[in-house]
Amino acid sequence: MATTKKSALCVALMYSCFLVHHACDHGGVTFGYSGSTGPKYWGSLSPNFTLCSKGIQQSPIEIVKDEAVYVPQLEPLERDYTATNATIVDNVFNIAVRYNDTAETVKVGGIKYKLKQLHWHSPSEHTINGERFAMELHMVHVTEDGNVTVVAILYRYGKPDPFLFQIKEQLAELYAEGCKAEKGDPLPIGVVDMTELRQGADIYYRYVGSLTAPPCTENVIWNILGEVREMTKEQAADLMAPLEGSYRHNSRPLQQLNGRMVQLYDKSLKIRKMM
Repeated sequence: MATTKKSALCVALMYSCFLVHHACDHGGVTFGYSGSTGPKYWGSLSPNFTLCSKGIQQSPIEIVKDEAVYVPQLEPLERDYTATNATIVDNVFNIAVRYNDTAETVKVGGIKYKLKQLHWHSPSEHTINGERFAMELHMVHVTEDGNVTVVAILYRYGKPDPFLFQIKEQLAELYAEGCKAEKGDPLPIGVVDMTELRQGADIYYRYVGSLTAPPCTENVIWNILGEVREMTKEQAADLMAPLEGSYRHNSRPLQQLNGRMVQLYDKSLKIRKMM
């Protein structure tokens, strides 16, 4: 019973962060990315945010390729993404695409997690060999008992990202509405084709960390794809435009690894070892 209650609490806290309704004056926002409500102070802003300062499995982290441990037992990321109805929302601190009754899943450690939402950070939160990228996409998946896994995709500036064309009009509408819109009020997108986001998982890095925003809940399984995707500067600007001021730079600083192992899945190494 205690375990069930704990899982339920984690889910409640997570959704209070991701799906919260805020007014345009930020009256309901209890954390920021600079000043007195910035990442350095998150842990003292609320009793629910204690892990942000006292947790020992926090995210994001620096990924050092040569220190990642190749684990032959790791399986490919089985991502069952097709096309599904979605909505988009301005959460004040990020722009998120929500999936409610979706069948989109990822299998991690033999367990299926359902895709609940995806959102973007600018610039990237995770770094690889000291390189910070233009943007980072977090695809948040949850099991029925509240366990969380995130698939993270890094972006550099370059050619247009086909996936973002599907939400271009809605992003423009969120920007145009500005403070006239109720923050957290979902805007219908219609059917979103997810197949584009199934690519690029021949290499991924896995570790156990946390949500990168308050309440910084731990025991989140992270999967950072090794293939860096591209988007244009204009697409990146469109993603951040509905957000105000400091929230357009919504990246948490790197956290200490604290002895955690970063595991490596590499399809080419797996094939070579099987030959």
